[in-house]
Amino acid sequence: MTRVGRVERTTKETSVVVELDLDGTGRTEISTGVGFYDHMLDQLGRHGLFDLTVKTEGDLHIDTHHTIEDTALALGAAFKQALGDKVGIYRFGNCTVPLDESLAQVTVDLSGRPYLEHTEPENMAPMIGSYDTTMTRHILESFVAQAQIALHVHVPYGRNAHHIVECQFKALARALRYASERDPRAAGILPSTKGAL
Repeated sequence: MTRVGRVERTTKETSVVVELDLDGTGRTEISTGVGFYDHMLDQLGRHGLFDLTVKTEGDLHIDTHHTIEDTALALGAAFKQALGDKVGIYRFGNCTVPLDESLAQVTVDLSGRPYLEHTEPENMAPMIGSYDTTMTRHILESFVAQAQIALHVHVPYGRNAHHIVECQFKALARALRYASERDPRAAGILPSTKGAL
């Protein structure tokens, strides 16, 4: 059974196509027009071992906000679609990733209930190329809203903005990978006492 999600999202501001295979090899093809964001989505695919294609055309003549946000919304929807009925998955995942002086701790529950806790160092550089660093939280909010998962992301320390953001995406990728993988001891079992996720 393939676990693939495909979402097309078109508004007056953006046109987004996302394809996600949870059981891939980490192959990525990313194009949003925002270089650093492309780099982060590449991390998500590679470290999650998800095959991920993202093609976004947005109103970058205004700024990068709509492009980044709508891509994250489509990505969350594709992830939810790919998960399917969630039977036989681990459900929970966590990962801690260092990147030089920065550290990210990510824990996820594929619960069916959207919730985000997010902390990162204050006074980061405001921009990484054309990427507004305040958008990291908004990416996670948008992803969580559509994927319908509980996500806790904590960066207790870090100095370099590039490293602070990148270790979050790497840890998120691994946590999502671990949570969405099939548990060989739970074949045919939904990981919930409620009988629904």
